[in-house]
Amino acid sequence: MNLNLNVIKFLQQYDNDPELRARVDQAEMMYPGSLEIRESVVEDVLIPIAEEMGLGFTLMDLYNYECRLKCERSRDVELTEEELNADDIEYHYWLVDKGWANDESCFRQNEEKGID
Repeated sequence: MNLNLNVIKFLQQYDNDPELRARVDQAEMMYPGSLEIRESVVEDVLIPIAEEMGLGFTLMDLYNYECRLKCERSRDVELTEEELNADDIEYHYWLVDKGWANDESCFRQNEEKGID
């Protein structure tokens, strides 16, 4: 699975730039509370803002990145004493765990994976 590096760059800027987060949050408020419209939120809010920044990506680019990231975060690794004593970290995903994680194509063998 190839990753669009623009997704990574955009999300890094999102994490580090309070003004960008506020802009996205304000636009996202137009779509309150429904997990069924996460695709619309991403297509109508996140992607246009990313494109304005010259960091265009698609819905599938974001989904693929989040799947890979979630997989990496959930691997069995040895934790340090500090990490064991730290509060549980809750990760934010735009699509994964919000109705998009049940991708039946992941059970197909020898076929291209991803949402149809």
